[in-house]
Amino acid sequence: MRKLSVDELNRLSVEEYAQNNNPNLVIVLDNIRSMHNIGSAFRTADAFGVNRLFLCGITASPPHREIQKTALGATESVNWIYTKETKEALELLKSENFVIVAVEQTDKSQHLQNFELLPDQKYAFVFGNEVYGISQETVEAADKSVEIPQFGTKHSFNVSVTIGIVLWHYHYKVFLV
Repeated sequence: MRKLSVDELNRLSVEEYAQNNNPNLVIVLDNIRSMHNIGSAFRTADAFGVNRLFLCGITASPPHREIQKTALGATESVNWIYTKETKEALELLKSENFVIVAVEQTDKSQHLQNFELLPDQKYAFVFGNEVYGISQETVEAADKSVEIPQFGTKHSFNVSVTIGIVLWHYHYKVFLV
């Protein structure tokens, strides 16, 4: 076994990414405060072919050195839109027939592994603030909510870890099963 070189990875160019990303997959960041988490969201979005990333409320937007540290250039490939209020992003996405999925622990949330994903459906996954999670107003505007089962003493994952888990699950269920 040997590690592959960068040339062997056959990475897409920014132009190729724009032609090959998934029009049915969008991420909404609801008031994320850490620029490292925002950069991580960009990088993970790029890895999974996310079509658009909505940066809402206090969520910082590129260009910013702290975002770039973890994004590693993904701010150039992933389309992003800033909205002052998360509500604005959700209204736009609903008008485009996206199912709004709050990734949050709610009284109606399903465990992620039980969430049925339909291959032709458009999904917008909403991720919330590192301390407070998704705002109640945003939870109420969502069509569904999912949570990741946990087995330790803590009741949450870092938002960047959550994004990775949810996007991997989406790709597994939609493209690999």
